[in-house]
Amino acid sequence: MLRRAFLSLFAAFALLAPVTATASPALVFEPYNGTVFYAEDPDTLWFPASLTKMMTAYVAFHALRNGEVKPDTPAIVTKNALAEPPTKLGLPLGTSIPLETAIRVIIVKSANDVAVMVAETVGGSVEGFVERMNEAAKRLGMTSTQFANPHGLPNEQQYTTARDLARLARALIIEFPEYADIFAMTSVSVGKLQLRTHNGLLRTFNGADGMKTGFICDSGFNIVVSATRDGRKLVAVVLGEPSTRVRNARAAQLLENGFKRYFWKSLFGTSLNGLAQPAEREDKPAHLRAVICGPRPTTRKSEVTPDLFRLDAPVTQLADLPTPPHPLNCARHRDGPDHSSHSRGPGLRLGRARAASGLGPYGGVPR
Repeated sequence: MLRRAFLSLFAAFALLAPVTATASPALVFEPYNGTVFYAEDPDTLWFPASLTKMMTAYVAFHALRNGEVKPDTPAIVTKNALAEPPTKLGLPLGTSIPLETAIRVIIVKSANDVAVMVAETVGGSVEGFVERMNEAAKRLGMTSTQFANPHGLPNEQQYTTARDLARLARALIIEFPEYADIFAMTSVSVGKLQLRTHNGLLRTFNGADGMKTGFICDSGFNIVVSATRDGRKLVAVVLGEPSTRVRNARAAQLLENGFKRYFWKSLFGTSLNGLAQPAEREDKPAHLRAVICGPRPTTRKSEVTPDLFRLDAPVTQLADLPTPPHPLNCARHRDGPDHSSHSRGPGLRLGRARAASGLGPYGGVPR
C-alpha cells in the first residue's frame, strides 16, 4: 500500500516536470591548441553561478601581474561584502586577509563575501571591477557573456555559454600557469579555519587538477574541470545538471572519453572558434529554479550542496547513472526569490538531445 502511494507520488512529480527543453550544455577540449572533441549546445545562454569567480580570479591575476596590487595587499571586509549571502567566509566587519589568500578562498570555498572583497580591492568598487570583467570577456572573445557581479549570485543580466567558459578556462591555463595550484587545491586555511573545496572530482577523478564549480537554483549544477594524464590536459565544461552527483559523473565520463576514445577526434576535431554557430537560440538563459529547488525557494545561496550527491563511487560505476526525477526535493539549495513565473528560455529535459545524437547519457557511446 505504502509502495503504491510512493509510486503514485513519483508519477505525479514526473507529470509536473517541464516539457520544453534541450539537454544541458557540455564541451570537452584541449586548452593548449583549442581543439574541441565534443560539444553539445555550446552556445545556449546559461547562468554561470559561481563559475563567475573564474573571471574574478582572471581579472585579479592581471592586476597582480601589472603591479596594481600585491599578493599581500589587504582585502577588507566591508559592509557590502558582509551583506552577501552564503556561501561565505563570514569574517567580521573591518577585518582583512591578504589578496592572494582571498583569491584562493573564492576558488576553493566559493565565498561570495570574499568575491566582493577581491572586487573592491582590485577595482575600487564592485561596479568598477565588473567593468573590468566585461572588458576582459570582450578581449577573450566571450561574445555571449555578460557579467553583473563578481560572485555569480542570481542576476538576470549575468549569463554566459559553454563555449565562452571554455575560452575563459583556456586563458587562465595559458596566461597564468603560475596560479594553476589555486584551482587544484582541495582545501585552504584562513587562520584556524580549514575550508574544503566543492569540487569533488579533485579527490575522485584520476588526473583532475582544476578548476571551479557553480550552483544557483536558476542554473542547476555547473562545473569546469581540467585533468592531465601522460602530459595531456583536457578541460570539460558541464552546465545545468540536476545534482552534484550527476554533474560530476557526466564531467568525469566526458573527460574519460576524451582521454581514451580517440575516435572523438574524427567526430569533431575543430576549434573553439570553428564550432558552428546556432541558426537561432533563446535570447534569455534557462531558468531551472522550479526544477532544481522547487517552486518557492526563499533565500539567496550558492554552492550549498547536501552529502547525498557526493561522487562516492568510481566513475565506471556512475557512467550510466540515471537522471533523477524532477522536481527534486532540494530545499537546502535555496538561493533567491522565486522566478518560476518568468520566461524560462530553454528548460531541462535531460538526455533528449543526447539520445537524438546517438551518444550515451554522458556523452559516450551507448552501452
